[in-house]
Amino acid sequence: MDYRPWSAHQGLIHTYLSSINILLCKGGSNRFLLNFARQKLKSPLSMDQNNIEKVNCLIIGSGPAGYTAAVYAARANMKPVLYQGIQPGGQLTITTEVENYPGFPEGIQGPELMVHFEKQAHRMGADIRYGLATQVDFSQQPYKVWIDEEKIIEANAVIISTGASAKWLGIESEQRLNGYGVSACAVCDGFFFRNKEVAIVGAGDTAAEEALYLSKLCTTVHMIVRREEMRASKVMQERVKATPNIKIYWNSITDEIIGEKAVEGVRIHNTATGEKQEVAIKGFFVAIGHKPNSDIFAPFLEMDEAGYIKTTPGTAKTNVEGVFAAGDVQDKIYRQAVTAAGSGCMAALDAERYLSEKGLH
Repeated sequence: MDYRPWSAHQGLIHTYLSSINILLCKGGSNRFLLNFARQKLKSPLSMDQNNIEKVNCLIIGSGPAGYTAAVYAARANMKPVLYQGIQPGGQLTITTEVENYPGFPEGIQGPELMVHFEKQAHRMGADIRYGLATQVDFSQQPYKVWIDEEKIIEANAVIISTGASAKWLGIESEQRLNGYGVSACAVCDGFFFRNKEVAIVGAGDTAAEEALYLSKLCTTVHMIVRREEMRASKVMQERVKATPNIKIYWNSITDEIIGEKAVEGVRIHNTATGEKQEVAIKGFFVAIGHKPNSDIFAPFLEMDEAGYIKTTPGTAKTNVEGVFAAGDVQDKIYRQAVTAAGSGCMAALDAERYLSEKGLH
């Protein structure tokens, strides 16, 4: 094992600090996380290669799935240890208002919601830690997980809740206006743009589905397609083309999302003709796919062609006994906070039954 010096990991922490700073600028409530990360820069993890810790239940990743699994596992006295990963709280920490999570009739800010999740898991007795899983060995029990390539956790049961990351276009204005009209989830945020014009970029089934969803809420949906045809299934293409308030821009890319503090328009570039035009919109949706954060598990777990971890239907069980998956890392269909939380509950219950059957709990 090649143990890198602490300096090799500082870039990750600085990336984390930058993301938290962005949240603070947006009015997020994660100042305590910022201070915590700064402390991490002063206090690196042990460099001892023999630093091995044994735990009963390890949860990799936070977000609704991970924290819910931690709540249930802690209440079952499984003494769970949860490592938050590079983005504590998951994708909800880069959203603004969340209106579709039950129990908050007035809505709640995404970062604040995840603070509640974490506090509840902590109150139940979960051991929540900052750290990133960098390597695993599921070839035999106890399962081994490397944290920051510096510490090894040996666990009797592992719950994977590392989520999936939205793919972005990579333009400056997209990042700057993320949460201020730019979104990667029409189902989550389309409600805020009722009776307004929006744009969506993408050409697959997900883009088609989200365009159709938005067409029921918005006056016009400007759909930006990079090629002269869509990748979506024929039936989805036909539905999109038959929807009168969806306008398709073929052979087109996004030059820039216009707006200083919020989305005001989009500059569309037709790559076939060279023509550029500006369209006034209030919302910009990116639907070019998601990438599940599952790469380190690939040598051991069965996955589909996109990298989503396969689970036995109706359970959180993977093909490796004692390893469970919850949330967006195994869900490419729904990808909602509430469904992720539900699957986190399933994973904890499945893990508890497994440990009990093995006489480990």
